[in-house]
Amino acid sequence: DMGLKFEVVPAQIVEEPVNVQDPVDYACQLARMKMEKVWEEVAADLVIAADTIVVLQNKILEKPTSLDDARQMLQQLSGQTHQVISAIALRTHQKEILDYATTQVTFYPLTEHEIELYLQTPEPYDKAGAYGIQGLASVFIEKIEGDYFNVVGFPLSKFYQHLKTLFQVPGSSL
Repeated sequence: DMGLKFEVVPAQIVEEPVNVQDPVDYACQLARMKMEKVWEEVAADLVIAADTIVVLQNKILEKPTSLDDARQMLQQLSGQTHQVISAIALRTHQKEILDYATTQVTFYPLTEHEIELYLQTPEPYDKAGAYGIQGLASVFIEKIEGDYFNVVGFPLSKFYQHLKTLFQVPGSSL
């Protein structure tokens, strides 16, 4: 969305943070692990990594592992407010930045029929919390408080502020 040219390099890591104190630590650790792995493998001036989780009543909901898992997640989110936490890790040869954004998302109550119809699409299976706000599940959202792009999976404005700092960009555009 910012017009930056970049190469996507999937970080092949085992997503198992250690000594996690809370969901923010969990997301930040995963983003840092991804960034470090790619930094080791790719010659780059900048590596950007991110990880997004959904948190409901202090329970982390990651990507569902099955149809039943996705169903349970959507049933739990129905009519509830949850948090979406996206951590970003940036690294240049001079500096490393680790930050995160939190957005509150409230779902309307969902019927079993709505959930089953949604589960027939490919959307829920590769997204934390089993939904994509930018897709068909947008009709499930009653309200959000915070950064929409964070819920999509990348806090774009927060990233931009850090990018300006890293590269000392004057003004408000790259």
